[in-house]
Amino acid sequence: MNNKTPNVTKKTQTLPNPPPHHILPGILLCLALAIPANLLGQTFPIIGAPVIAIIIGILISLIFPKLTTSQYNNTSIDPGIKYTSKKLLQYSIILLGFQLNLYNLLRVGGQALLLILFAMAIAFITAFVVSKALKLPGVAATLIGVGTAICGGSAIAAAAPAIRAKDEYVSQAISTIFLFNIIGVLIFPAIGMISGMDHHNFGTWAGVAINDTSSVVAAGTAWSIAWGADEALQIATITKLTRTLMIIPVTFALAVYTSRKQGHDNGDFSLVKSFPWFVLFFAAAAMINTFAGIPASWSAGLTDVGRFVIIMAMAAIGLGTNLKKLFSYGFKPILLGASCWILLAGASFLVIMG
Repeated sequence: MNNKTPNVTKKTQTLPNPPPHHILPGILLCLALAIPANLLGQTFPIIGAPVIAIIIGILISLIFPKLTTSQYNNTSIDPGIKYTSKKLLQYSIILLGFQLNLYNLLRVGGQALLLILFAMAIAFITAFVVSKALKLPGVAATLIGVGTAICGGSAIAAAAPAIRAKDEYVSQAISTIFLFNIIGVLIFPAIGMISGMDHHNFGTWAGVAINDTSSVVAAGTAWSIAWGADEALQIATITKLTRTLMIIPVTFALAVYTSRKQGHDNGDFSLVKSFPWFVLFFAAAAMINTFAGIPASWSAGLTDVGRFVIIMAMAAIGLGTNLKKLFSYGFKPILLGASCWILLAGASFLVIMG
């Protein structure tokens, strides 16, 4: 008798939140890197502090590869780095909401919706066609397609249990998407300036075409610092968070399709746990700024704090970059990710500039 059970996703054990004294060293390191990155960003605004922070973090991770560990102990800075790149980044995005008017939030998000849907279609079609040519597993292609189309690692994390993806495929997809997050932050502002984009067009393009929320905000911040105007950052953030909301219908559709295809449901999928709730808090901050009548100096102060925490988060992302692990998976996932991202970015660029 065959006792084999269906191959389903192995549940990842979730570590409890580390106590404050475990995350503090990593946070302080990110703070220490963000200060010179911020100063250099003011000196070289065309590059921008977020980009400089990422580069500094990557260089340190390459020079000191054993700087971080994956265990919670008194000497590890890894928990604080992860906390900064995830939680503090989300808090910083919420703070950016205090500079927005709710009416502008709804207007910009609505205007970008058709372009977002078009870009998502490009990413999913490319993922399907190229994965067939490369003979990559459908699950791996789906994760890379979702990560490119919606919001990077957050979308991958939401979709993985819905399609019962193996941990190996999740790691491949996240590593691949992360590579193009970094590239997007580095090249988008330069491309926008060379092509003569205005603030609105660049913000829309960054929000539609860069994979992860953190990288969108970093690119928008770099552009806004270079030009001394917040319009691009505001539009990029609104557009990106509108795109992030697509997690709901896409993940739900994937969960239903997978359950019907496999004929069972092992209960791993939970949209409530996977949904990026900070998006709603961002909208709430915009509502407070619109209706509560808080002083302009308060809004400006909260926004400035948010921008600086973004620089800290970019340093954390750089510190967490593992280039060796990325390339250990081979070039097929990278080639698929490049195909999806380049076609999405190129098609959306042509629509915006057309």
